[in-house]
Amino acid sequence: MQDGNFLASLLPLVVLFAIFYFLVIRPQQKQQKAHQAMIAALAKGDKIITNGGLICEVIKPEEDFIKVKLNDDVIVRISRDFIAKKIEA
Repeated sequence: MQDGNFLASLLPLVVLFAIFYFLVIRPQQKQQKAHQAMIAALAKGDKIITNGGLICEVIKPEEDFIKVKLNDDVIVRISRDFIAKKIEA
């Protein structure tokens, strides 16, 4: 009889974890994969926004960094980790 009581007390925790997984963990993983795919697909001419709020144009994607143009005179390299999103035209 104790085994049935143990399973009955464990069931709400399992249900709570399942709800937490489908409402929090899974959507976050999906969003992270989409962001990584966007960063991997960046090409010359794409406009991006950095985590600092700078709007840049991609000049040359490199392995760990991306060369971006802030204006006509300033070209810098930023880490791929600091790209917030791509601006769609």
